[in-house]
Amino acid sequence: MTRQELIDMLQGMESRTRQRLGILLAVILIVVVALSAINRRTSTLERKRIAREADLADMMRLKLQYVTANAAAQRLANRVGAIKPDDSPAKIIDQIGIKGKSSSIKPVKGDEIPGYVEDAADVKLEGLTANELANLLYRLEKGAQPVTVKKALIKQRFDDPSKLDVSLTVALIKPAPAGAAGSR
Repeated sequence: MTRQELIDMLQGMESRTRQRLGILLAVILIVVVALSAINRRTSTLERKRIAREADLADMMRLKLQYVTANAAAQRLANRVGAIKPDDSPAKIIDQIGIKGKSSSIKPVKGDEIPGYVEDAADVKLEGLTANELANLLYRLEKGAQPVTVKKALIKQRFDDPSKLDVSLTVALIKPAPAGAAGSR
């Protein structure tokens, strides 16, 4: 059907029928425009939902990392809080009670850590068994005070291969005195 035939057909109709047909076409056009706007809004909301779900997944991952880091920081704060002013690496090793045949403990200068004082010592223990060494290292690292083993030299004895000579550099981390922390 050509355009002219369509115009002729419409002009041949009654005016009331043409008016109803025009209103019907206008209603259909309004419905199509409204559905298009609703679809566009739905698409926008869907994109926002997907973006927020991705953000939420990232936040849940970050929350887990935060909780883990916060727990580790709290454990360290509790360990630092358990330190008495007279604590030293020598005292801690004496408290553990693993001595071997002979032992010597010599204080050394520790590294500088902002807000903390590192009390370090060279510890030499001779004639330890592998089990005693494992227990010593475990108690140092997992004990109540924040102690780190900075260096470990382990030698097997020639006269008794089941015994070990151990040289450790052990550091006790203490909070800096109030006056020293402010002067830095």
